[in-house]
Amino acid sequence: MDFSQQISTQLNISPKQVSATIALMDDENTLPFIARYRKEATGGLDEEQLRQIGEWLGKLRSLDERRQTILKSIEEQGKLTPELQAKIQAAASLTALEDLYLPYKPKRRTRASIAREKGLQGLADIILQQPVYGKSIVPARLLTELASPFLSEQVVSVEDAWAGARDIVAETISDHAEVRHATRQRALRKGTLHCERIEDAKDEKGVYRLYYEFEVQVERLRPHQTLAVNRGENEKVLRVKINLPEQDWQVAIETYFRANPLSPLAGQLQQAAEDAAGRLLLPAIERDVRRDLTEKAEAHAMSVFADNLRSLLSQPPLAGNVVLGIDPGFRTGSKAAVVDPTGKVLETATIYPHEPQKDWKGALKTLARLAAKHKCTLISIGNGTASRETEQLAVEFIHSSAGNEIKYLIVNEAGASVYSASTLARAELPELDVSIRGAVSIARRVQDPLAELVKIDPKSIGVGMYQHDVDQKALAQALTGVVESVVNRVGVDLNTASPALLTYVAGFGPKLAERIVAHRDQHGEFLSRQALREVPGLGPKAFEQCAGFLRIRNGNNPLDASAIHPESYPLAEAIMAKAGLNMETPPKERKPALEALLKRQPVQNLAVELSAGIPTLTDIFEQLVRPGRDPRQDLPSPILRSDVLKMEDLAVGMRLKGTVRNVVDFGSFVDIGVKQDGLLHRSQVPVGLELKVGYVIEVVILKVETERGRISLGWPA
Repeated sequence: MDFSQQISTQLNISPKQVSATIALMDDENTLPFIARYRKEATGGLDEEQLRQIGEWLGKLRSLDERRQTILKSIEEQGKLTPELQAKIQAAASLTALEDLYLPYKPKRRTRASIAREKGLQGLADIILQQPVYGKSIVPARLLTELASPFLSEQVVSVEDAWAGARDIVAETISDHAEVRHATRQRALRKGTLHCERIEDAKDEKGVYRLYYEFEVQVERLRPHQTLAVNRGENEKVLRVKINLPEQDWQVAIETYFRANPLSPLAGQLQQAAEDAAGRLLLPAIERDVRRDLTEKAEAHAMSVFADNLRSLLSQPPLAGNVVLGIDPGFRTGSKAAVVDPTGKVLETATIYPHEPQKDWKGALKTLARLAAKHKCTLISIGNGTASRETEQLAVEFIHSSAGNEIKYLIVNEAGASVYSASTLARAELPELDVSIRGAVSIARRVQDPLAELVKIDPKSIGVGMYQHDVDQKALAQALTGVVESVVNRVGVDLNTASPALLTYVAGFGPKLAERIVAHRDQHGEFLSRQALREVPGLGPKAFEQCAGFLRIRNGNNPLDASAIHPESYPLAEAIMAKAGLNMETPPKERKPALEALLKRQPVQNLAVELSAGIPTLTDIFEQLVRPGRDPRQDLPSPILRSDVLKMEDLAVGMRLKGTVRNVVDFGSFVDIGVKQDGLLHRSQVPVGLELKVGYVIEVVILKVETERGRISLGWPA
């Protein structure tokens, strides 16, 4: 089935672009490759648009598979009518499809199915028909007469007959697709979510205090509230209920099952409807609404996490520094590691400046020795336990004559312990103790955040909310997609990259990444992209996907250091020739000649002459001027400090520069250089400004609550 038109309507993208994208995806092309090197085919769709197309395609194909299964099941039952088939074919969502299938779906034994086994379907049909009789008919006698033919060994009384018939009618009402749809829509619009604390529930820290007596309209519930309520319910602290006004569910039922006031069976239908609502319909709709709220909240939480992760991975590297990384601690000491500009470990040590040893002078002496011996230029301190106390130590050292040329910064150490105990860390740093590996990771994160953070499970990096409460498979898929996107946008040095980093290159995976590193270790550095073809298991398709994202510095072909794909090398060489340049011309000297070429022949004319697409030509021109440019260099560098602030130093109205550490629904947490990150509430951020993790911004102190460890921030006027 062609889903191009449906996806086109949903995403407001032309059907032609969608069709081309689907064809490329079905041909096993990766999103980074399509986005970068197939712009002519897709009309220049960016990676996010391509990802949305892929997600919708997956949903629609899964929906269609389910549709075919349902049609086959109903047909095998001999109940598939042309009208029902048309409705199933037209169903646009899984919920609508399942609503239509519900009356025909094999069920465990229910009160209605037991009543049918007793032969009461005919009596139920009479209730549904709501017949009208003459005025002389006595209702009680009529009910007995109607039920008598259905009495048997299993149905011994008239009351039993009508009760069983009502059970069938109740299930018929509850299973009716339109009734369920109407009730669900009313619950989503007019329903209220009520929350209360379970008596004697343990919530010692008052985590869920906001929800002890909480009521809100379903449509006004915010994603983070949904996830908080879900967690409180799972932890047996909260009791949660969705309430729908009686008139709303009654309207939904009576639209399709209206009791005829002239029929003596009106009361039977009304009883069945009330039973259907209370026992079957409303509990099912409540589950549907809770599931809908949860799915939307999880999708939102994963989106926020993904955006934060993208920003964190995109932080600019502080290359060229010899870094002294410190993983702070109290009882077991603070671990220190010095790494050179390539990340190689030069020396490690353990210092004990804090409780219980309190060897402050000894720690300063060790820092001075390490800094002098290895010519350290930067100190990187993890932000965990004893972080701010260690910051005081670093500041005192920097203010001494031994460290007056050094700066420091606080680094998010989330996931460092996970990395330290990983198989990858054991392979990279086999001679180091687990506790020391964390300090190495903290040091390397400054030099190249991306190269170091890809070694850690994205969920452990700590830039989201409720990440352990959402669908873990979907979260892992979303975050992996973010890492792949950033890695391929930045590009990877083929001769220095770790297996962890290579794993995320388009067309690769863990096994192929390991084979590449093994080949590099055995045969030496790759001198060209083409040499990749010698790696066992790397076929033509994988080479096509990966080649443009790999960089080879000082190799046989200067183009291998750029983002120009090998398939476009002849085109790049033709452009250089037309500009009077050759591959040996330094990039800085290329710009005037290439600009002059574009003045003589606009890119549209060149595209015709060289039989090339304008997007591809534009990208080639950019790369010829700035080959292999790292897009992270366009972002502001992290704040380097030489002094320390305490909460007591803060005053209302003070202006400070800070780094955004986390962005959540209600605002952004900003590191302003004190122990506690400040909260910049979303109401304080100028309209239209979207903050990202890693942004360096100026803020003003609005309120300081020292005893509660809270700092409220505002936007400078």
